[in-house]
Amino acid sequence: MQLIITDAWLVKSRAVHLSGTKLALALVGLSLTLMLVSAGLYHWVFLKGAREGWPVIGALVKLVVKDEVAQRDRFMRENIEVMARKLGEMQAKMLQLESLGERVSGLAGVNPADIKIKPGQGGALVPGRDLTMEELQGTLEQLDHLANQRTDLMTVLESRLFEQKIKKMTIPTQRPVFSANLGSVFGWRIDPFTGRSALHTGLDFPATPGTPIFAAAGGVVVTQEFHPEYGNMVEIDHGNNLVTRYAHASKVDVKKGDLIKRGQKIAEVGSTGRSTGPHLHFEVLVQGVTQDPQKFLDAGRGLSANQVAQAKLPAALPPRSHNGAVPAAASGQR
Repeated sequence: MQLIITDAWLVKSRAVHLSGTKLALALVGLSLTLMLVSAGLYHWVFLKGAREGWPVIGALVKLVVKDEVAQRDRFMRENIEVMARKLGEMQAKMLQLESLGERVSGLAGVNPADIKIKPGQGGALVPGRDLTMEELQGTLEQLDHLANQRTDLMTVLESRLFEQKIKKMTIPTQRPVFSANLGSVFGWRIDPFTGRSALHTGLDFPATPGTPIFAAAGGVVVTQEFHPEYGNMVEIDHGNNLVTRYAHASKVDVKKGDLIKRGQKIAEVGSTGRSTGPHLHFEVLVQGVTQDPQKFLDAGRGLSANQVAQAKLPAALPPRSHNGAVPAAASGQR
């Protein structure tokens, strides 16, 4: 490329030859110079106009600042909305944990009010830096994960405690007649009718006719009938091959198939069947074999269903018949 430069005063001309490389470098340098001049002019005009209050420049500056503030506000609102949703989820989980804690503490025999007491806190202040949005979000996620773990743990604990409570409620540890003293105990004795040695397969509770008889544990009525020896009799199945028998009642308040709660009134004391006077004959059978009911009444709440099922048989039991059944023993009361 050739440029001719003419000096009108000196009436002189000069030719300048530019190659392609020189022309490109010249254009780049000119572009950079224009950009720097434009940027400097832009900042100078805006800064000076903003300081001195030029009407047009001031309005432009306000628009730019307003747009930046709006963007920051929009960013903060979006983050606040996300954190608010996360906080709402955590509040719901905390309420779930509180409800679980109350139920678990009730099953465990702990007063829920003792758990709700806010622990004391204090100490010297050691100031630190403010948390960033990312750090705060990370902390919320950690708390959310911890709440999920605690919820799962409390759910498992509630299930186990409820299962243990159900097992304890189905073990015959409650006295069937509250106001009666113990008469004949389980074991060998002189039969009141024959005068000969015979096995007494339960406990006798002498009481006045009409005295309430209560279920020693929860279960289902499997037998409600009149038996030649037991008189008006009720049998309750408590599960785990455990059955209780209530005999000689004057009146029965339940029927076969009824669901019975622990401590529910099921009958009234009488003297029906093979009996010498009003009393309750109370038996406990494990896998169809009579056990000493006193073991269960003494065991109380500390005995588990597995221990009941594995209870040892009495040292002396009557011989079984050819069909494997245990002969019914006399249950009269002098």
